[in-house]
Formats: sequence, structure tokens, C-alpha cells
Amino acid sequence: MIKPVLGPIDSHARALTKAVSWRVIGTLDTFLWSYLITGHPMAAGAIASLETVTKVVLYYLHERLWRVIRLNPDSRWRSLIKAVTWRLLGSLDTFLLSWLVTRRLSYAVSIASVEALTKIGLYFVHERVWRRVAWGRFDQPA
Repeated sequence: MIKPVLGPIDSHARALTKAVSWRVIGTLDTFLWSYLITGHPMAAGAIASLETVTKVVLYYLHERLWRVIRLNPDSRWRSLIKAVTWRLLGSLDTFLLSWLVTRRLSYAVSIASVEALTKIGLYFVHERVWRRVAWGRFDQPA
């Protein structure tokens, strides 16, 4: 029987720590754009706060899924593809939460759209930095 080749194996603690570190960056970005678009700090705070919960769960699941994908773990392409797939999932979550909080489709579309641009770049950098951290990774050093 042929066993599938798994990608790099990361500990649950590493995946959770990455999720939390990304969420700090992501929440600040969400709050900033939500405030700039709506002009309402309470709405921006509500969107960012709700996102903190939903996105930690979604990010953790995204990391676990990417653990089994056989694309070179040190590849910039892998980092880019992970950034894009995460942003698609994250933008959908941002859109839904923004619409729920503001009840304005225009705000939800604007917030999710601008975040799609800023967060792909931020996530790419986050992923590259974490690739250099050996803690919790059970493959060869970066």
C-alpha cells in the first residue's frame, strides 16, 4: 500500500500560536479599515471583535488543511497560494460580519474589498516570517 506524502508536520501549539499572531495583525487591520470606511468606532470595534473569534477558528482549520498539501513548504508559491486561499475565506467572513453589524451592503463590500488587498500582503509576510521559525515544526529547519 502506498502512503500519501504529507506536507510539513506542525504541532498544534505552533498552529495555534500562528493563528493568534496573525489574528492580532488582522484585527488591527480590520478595525482600521472598518473605522475609516464607516466613520463609527463602535461599529469598527464590533466588527473587529467578532472577527477575533471567527477568524481564529477559521485560520486554525486553514492551517491544519495546508498541513496535508504536498507543495514545497519553503516555496514562495506555497506562501502565495496559502495567502490567497486564506484571504478568500477571510474576506467572506469579513463581508458577512460587516453586513451583520452595519446592516449596510456598501460598507460590507468596501471593508471586505480593501482588506482583500492589504491582508494578502500582510499574510504573505506573516507566512514567510513563520517559515523561519523552527519551533513546533517537525520537518527539517527552514
